[in-house]
Amino acid sequence: MSLKKIYIASPFFNSREREVLDRAETILKGRGFEVFSPREHEIRDETEGTSEWSRKTFLIDREGIDWSDCLVMLYWGNYSDTGTAWECGYAFAKGKPVILVHVNDDADSNLMMHCGCRANISLQNLKDYDFGTMPESEYTGKML
Repeated sequence: MSLKKIYIASPFFNSREREVLDRAETILKGRGFEVFSPREHEIRDETEGTSEWSRKTFLIDREGIDWSDCLVMLYWGNYSDTGTAWECGYAFAKGKPVILVHVNDDADSNLMMHCGCRANISLQNLKDYDFGTMPESEYTGKML
């Protein structure tokens, strides 16, 4: 399995989320992957916040998942942006491997996220994770 195109799912509503997303994007792009990050495809025009804007944004992001070989989710524990959780569920339903990158190690965790992903890794492990063989790793902490 040779993956080249990665969709990165993450909230980016505050400076900490954007900082972690920046780091993950840099790591993946630095490893030579093509990365689709919804933040880089935001529509910023007069329609922002309208139904029209919402539909366009949804379609762009869904097409990004369809384009990708794999989805990497920056996972903040049981707190998860609902849009990010939807993206993971959609990728799983499309048969795409989902890699959960744990950002907040001491957070509660949701069983639906872990049972629907291929691997659970840290942000540090993203530098070395083998996207060629896609090794599986189960979450060993408490799940809700």
